[in-house]
Amino acid sequence: MKQRIITAVIAASFFIPITIVGSWPFTFTIMLVASIAMVELLKMKKIPPFSFIGLVSLILMWILLVPTNWLDLTLLSHVTKVEIFVFMILILLMTTVITKNKYTFDEVGFIILSSVYVGFGFHYLIMTRLVAENGLALVFFVLFIIWSTDSGAYFVGRKLGKRKLWPDISPKKTIEGSLGGIICAFVVGFVFQLIFPIFDTYIILGLVILVASIFGQMGDLVESALKRHYAVKDSGNVLPGHGGILDRFDSLIYVMPILHLLQLI
Repeated sequence: MKQRIITAVIAASFFIPITIVGSWPFTFTIMLVASIAMVELLKMKKIPPFSFIGLVSLILMWILLVPTNWLDLTLLSHVTKVEIFVFMILILLMTTVITKNKYTFDEVGFIILSSVYVGFGFHYLIMTRLVAENGLALVFFVLFIIWSTDSGAYFVGRKLGKRKLWPDISPKKTIEGSLGGIICAFVVGFVFQLIFPIFDTYIILGLVILVASIFGQMGDLVESALKRHYAVKDSGNVLPGHGGILDRFDSLIYVMPILHLLQLI
């Protein structure tokens, strides 16, 4: 527990100021964080990050990750990110033939899905901070909702938890803990709104809290399922006491695209 607290304090003392500054320091920090997360996924699949297919997977992820307007600064300004992404997929599929299935279709599918999962998740985090109105407040609002959901689920689950939420995926999580996390998120969210009013109506506020809290927990379960499938305890060890980058950002990168899809932030 002591190690977890020390790591959390050090990480927060770095991440919070960078988020407040925004602009290119925030963008490049998130690019680094996303790259580490992608490497963690590659290692789960036992794909060397610095192999040909590993480097292509990082490029795929970066294509989806970077701010959309960055293409305007390159020779590729006449094409879209989706078009470039599809072209890179064709290269990966061609690699299965050239290498005589040294790299299989399964690995290509894993890389494509992983790059979308990591790339889009962190992309919408960057775009929320840099482009959205009240971007700084929105990023911290979502973070507070996710943190309060996790804390509420943990403490309520320990005190009152009896019925397992999803025992095959995460045996320690309970239905009571999940509901406690949602309630805690509503309390924190409404207090945040009173101090920093960023939503026009309480209906939108409540909807954002509900979506972020529920899908934040789902994002955590998705990563738990991934780790269980590949028989690893943590996604990495870059954060002592906390595991890897994906262990800490799984809820956030799952929630951000959904909130944007629903046009809630």
